[in-house]
Amino acid sequence: MQKPRQIRVLPDHVINKIAAGEVVERPAAVLKELLENALDAGGRWIDVIINGGGRDLVSVSDDGCGLGRDEVLLAVERHATSKITDLDDIEKINTLGFRGEALAAIAAVSRFRLYSRPAAEQAGTEMTISAGKIQDLRDLGCPPGTTVEVRNLFFNVPARRKFLRTPATESGHIRHTFLTTALARPETGFNLTMDRRRIYSLPAGDTLEQRLRSLFPGLDYTNLRPLDLERQGVSVSGYASLPALNRADRSEQYFFINGRPAAAPTLWACVQAAYRGSLPAGRHPYLFLFIVLNPGAVDVNVHPTKREVRFHDPRLLRDVCTEALGRALAQPGPARAADPTPSTPATTHPPAAASLPALDHFLRAMSTPPPVRSARPLSTPLSAIGGAHPCPGRPPEPSGAAGTPWNWYQILGTIGGRFVVLETDEGLALLDPHAAHERVLYESLLRQYRERTTAAQPLLSPITVELTPTDAGRLRRGLEALRQMGFGLDEFGEDAFIIDALPVGLEDSNPGTLVREIAALLDEPGAARATLEEGVVRAACHAAVKATHSLPTQQIDALLKQLLAAEMPYTCPHGRPTLINITLQELNRKFGRD
Repeated sequence: MQKPRQIRVLPDHVINKIAAGEVVERPAAVLKELLENALDAGGRWIDVIINGGGRDLVSVSDDGCGLGRDEVLLAVERHATSKITDLDDIEKINTLGFRGEALAAIAAVSRFRLYSRPAAEQAGTEMTISAGKIQDLRDLGCPPGTTVEVRNLFFNVPARRKFLRTPATESGHIRHTFLTTALARPETGFNLTMDRRRIYSLPAGDTLEQRLRSLFPGLDYTNLRPLDLERQGVSVSGYASLPALNRADRSEQYFFINGRPAAAPTLWACVQAAYRGSLPAGRHPYLFLFIVLNPGAVDVNVHPTKREVRFHDPRLLRDVCTEALGRALAQPGPARAADPTPSTPATTHPPAAASLPALDHFLRAMSTPPPVRSARPLSTPLSAIGGAHPCPGRPPEPSGAAGTPWNWYQILGTIGGRFVVLETDEGLALLDPHAAHERVLYESLLRQYRERTTAAQPLLSPITVELTPTDAGRLRRGLEALRQMGFGLDEFGEDAFIIDALPVGLEDSNPGTLVREIAALLDEPGAARATLEEGVVRAACHAAVKATHSLPTQQIDALLKQLLAAEMPYTCPHGRPTLINITLQELNRKFGRD
């Protein structure tokens, strides 16, 4: 029988490494903790230097209050902090940091250097640490403020180091952390240098609008509306997008609570309530939301990395935020309000393919169409997307396509301006044209990609598109696949791309909007289910089918035939059904005519 192990108190160096696992997930987490310390120190200018995606160096310098010699020694002790003194302080935290464990955890898994000087002192203090052990402590001439350098992160924890992503991926996370922090404090000046290249130089004293324009140069600001409301001690300010400006994920929603980047389920519920009925399913607005309330009314000590907070009165916060968003959305905008149906995303993309333009307006115009009979079998071949019908008087040639469910059909009309209703020889069928269009376009592009027959249509003039760091990283991962599909895409600066060609079939799309949508969709759970290449094609199709011009009845007819000739006609690439069949037997049973 195995002897039970004795309970022991772990040594400090083991405790620090365990703490590092919670606090220091990756280089971006190191940067976050150092930036919070710099802001809490009152820094008006903060310089950030990154090398090797943060593996080699993360350096943060500030011009804040600085540390004396004794404080430098205490700063790297576990749970040593100047921000709280007793239990009551935890209930009303008004600083970004407060636990006093970040520097100790970082120093335990890196080669660490800190030097600092208060403005009133003649000399500063330098301390170097390796793997949690102090190597040197000495006086140093340095400017007022504090500099922390973290080198060779996880050098003594190889298991953690090998799980870091590529330098490009880690750099993307670092840039997102920097961007979020710089957005939270527009009054503070920030510099970011990565691998000896200056990425951002943001002046102190910016307004929020100026900071937004520096960090998001490609954003459509005509569709942003300001928020400004205060109720019962809760202040809500910032900007929210009109429904016409939206995207496929929540990555461009930023919430700040008392200057701290954080989120909470209550805030997401507010957004859903404010935009309900004005955004299609799966679409999300751009948000830059700043909430100020009594520090005692919010609990920031619920997550190891302080990413999520809880509110003591979530109902009050929900009511104020929902009212603020509602007022912002009520302001008139230059763009048409979004259609509340899922088939009309409010980004109002131009038509995706010349042969299958725009399904939405067609469906609205078809509310009472005359019956159109078709005696042609649905196996009639089409030479290409939107191909011609057989010549009059000439019998159609069978295509051999399997799975054709009917011998004839007629278009009866639409339901809800969204679904096409068909009478068939077997009963009733409902068609979702958007899902059908996406399936047809997906199989066409994927087939051309696999057979290397994709043709590119050059643009009249190249277009430059600015992306967020997150979207730029996603697009880089799929860049080669996009080029092989016929996209003329090249990097043009840190987060900018130049587009000079689109695949044939997508040439009528807005290139910038299409590329932005593809970048956002590439990170969806199903976007790369099988291979990256299939994921790129799926994202391109999903982005391209959002069209806004009318579709003639003949093209609905052509779309249906193309759909039924597809390999997988009954679902779109994301798994949504394209067709629903209701047989006469089912109808008889439902009406009691068995």
